[in-house]
Amino acid sequence: MTEPRLLQAQAAELETPLQLVEERLQALSVALQSQDSLALDRAATELHQALAAAVDRFGRAARSGGVPPVLRQRLAACGGQVAAQREALARATASLDRAIDVLIPRVGGPSLYNAAGETARSALPGGSLLA
Repeated sequence: MTEPRLLQAQAAELETPLQLVEERLQALSVALQSQDSLALDRAATELHQALAAAVDRFGRAARSGGVPPVLRQRLAACGGQVAAQREALARATASLDRAIDVLIPRVGGPSLYNAAGETARSALPGGSLLA
């Protein structure tokens, strides 16, 4: 097989797992927006499986001749989307934790507010989790 045909065959072989990752990312986004915990769990599991399969295929392709730049860029974009969704979920979790702390004070823990009107958590030295 000539080199252009080999690259075309590799690109075709990589297209399917990459497209599956993109579809699973979209399903995860929909599940996050709908706040459906069962769909979110299922979408996250399917995305994890699709990413593992794609990384395996891309790794084999890279070792046996290379990955077309367009497909490499699409895979990198998927990685960026995963990171963005992870960050959004972390922010939502932190926000929920703060709301729970305000609504349900810890029994026997520090008071919710000090004399200066600060929360006990904000008065502690160190950085913030918020970016």
